[in-house]
Amino acid sequence: MAQLLIVAHAPLASALASVARHAFPDCGAQLRAVDVQAADSPEAVEARVRQAMGPGDVLILADTFGATPSNGALRVVDGRRVRMVCGVNVPMVWRTLCYAQESLDSLVSRALQGGAQGVMQLASPRPQNQLTKEVLHDQGHGSNQQ
Repeated sequence: MAQLLIVAHAPLASALASVARHAFPDCGAQLRAVDVQAADSPEAVEARVRQAMGPGDVLILADTFGATPSNGALRVVDGRRVRMVCGVNVPMVWRTLCYAQESLDSLVSRALQGGAQGVMQLASPRPQNQLTKEVLHDQGHGSNQQ
């Protein structure tokens, strides 16, 4: 069973892990979070990531490519047992969380799909012209004569 490890700027990693455990409380055992502080170096992040990793396969979900969390976590990625996806969001975490028994390749695919499909543009609703005062619908009221 693969472990999921969220590595992100503080407090995002812990917040995402909390949201994941809220939605899927039975799947949270394989989920860990590493919050990276502003003063942390990539070497310090690497050490904390190594400490948080358990045995077996690990999928690291990092917040932003090129930032300290991903730079530190990238130092432990080997492309076989440890893989990483950047751009973590809630749909990405949810999409991977309860499928930890699948192969690491499958989890990477789920993470990418969840992340991409969870981002969408929504149109704002059209304003509605509803009257704010009560309208009477009786024969004596002339507004709805047929």
